[in-house]
Amino acid sequence: MIRTQTSLSTWSQERSMKWLVLLGLVAFSECIVKIPLRRVKTMRNTLSGKKMLNSFLKEHAYRLSQISFRASNLTINPLRNIMDMLYVGKITIGTPPQEFQVVFNTGSSDLLVPSINCLSPTKRPCSKQDKFKHHQSSTFRFTNDTFRIYFGSGTMRGVVAHDTVRIGDLVSTDQPFGLIFLETWLDIPFDGILGLNYPNISFSGAIPIFDKLKNEGAFSEPVFAFYLNKDKQEGSVVMFGGVDHRYYKGELNWVPLIHPGEWSVPLDRISMRRKVIACSGGCEALVGTGTALILGPRTVVENIQKHIGATRQCFEYFVSCSAVYALPSIVFTINGINYPVPPQAYLVKDSRDQCYSPFQVNRANPSAETWILGDIFLRRYFSVFDRGNDRIGLARAV
Repeated sequence: MIRTQTSLSTWSQERSMKWLVLLGLVAFSECIVKIPLRRVKTMRNTLSGKKMLNSFLKEHAYRLSQISFRASNLTINPLRNIMDMLYVGKITIGTPPQEFQVVFNTGSSDLLVPSINCLSPTKRPCSKQDKFKHHQSSTFRFTNDTFRIYFGSGTMRGVVAHDTVRIGDLVSTDQPFGLIFLETWLDIPFDGILGLNYPNISFSGAIPIFDKLKNEGAFSEPVFAFYLNKDKQEGSVVMFGGVDHRYYKGELNWVPLIHPGEWSVPLDRISMRRKVIACSGGCEALVGTGTALILGPRTVVENIQKHIGATRQCFEYFVSCSAVYALPSIVFTINGINYPVPPQAYLVKDSRDQCYSPFQVNRANPSAETWILGDIFLRRYFSVFDRGNDRIGLARAV
């Protein structure tokens, strides 16, 4: 049986397509989606090519302890910040465990990793990331369920398999996941994607790992949360089963989801210098850890670029770094609460000391008033994703 996008309901197709644009999967992920994969390509361009990116990754090897800790049923897993473009953390699959660096993505639901037998359409081995050696795992088993995911520049095919998956000390035995045998991904600096969205967004049809752990009583509370720092490689975390209050200031503001079944919240308006510049009648915002960007409709994004004095170079918009203190904050009003993002937070400096704008067109639906708030926003605001109550909590990050 082949599970494809056509097996989803029309509504689920539309929502999933939006999330997959984040990854560069047009049909998850940054340029992931959420990392849009397209975002990774942009990062390479910023570094003046593949060699500089590879040199950066070699010089900045993952030096975290790799040890998550658990207290009062709270599991905290460290994340590695790669140049403020994406955040990856360690999981293991199989017995004995095989290690993978994955993007924890709220924009998709599937756990996807490449097989050791994965090939590109030209019959070359898939990207140089680590691949799962299923023949070396004593707890691995195949199924007859296959899947196909379409994205911006090609397709991904694989089979649903089962094995033991570990996130820190959280263990999911016989966990279904997507094992990729054909892909056209970019040469990306991560191994796979661990989806944290609702089950109805799944492309493989497999139960997401968070849902399986939740159903098995692994969490005292069915929540997970992100703290994403800026500029520093270490210090970012994803936590499961509760919230560590040391990572934010004040109280959490809880926002009910527009559509229980995906991480979307009501966006009242977007303003600069007390003037509404977008979403004047209210709109929708998807909160996603898979992209570093803030994505919106074409006309509004182009208007924001004009307001901040950004000039276009190829596919990017750049702003003079010297103007950072003269530019206004951009204020997102969500459920009646203002969330300002100052220029020091929304402008990103690259290796050539150029500052680029993170506002880009939501290519899944460039004319609709739907926004995607990625890592630029989430570095500023600690975020809690509450599956038990279908809501998201936001508070100023420390």
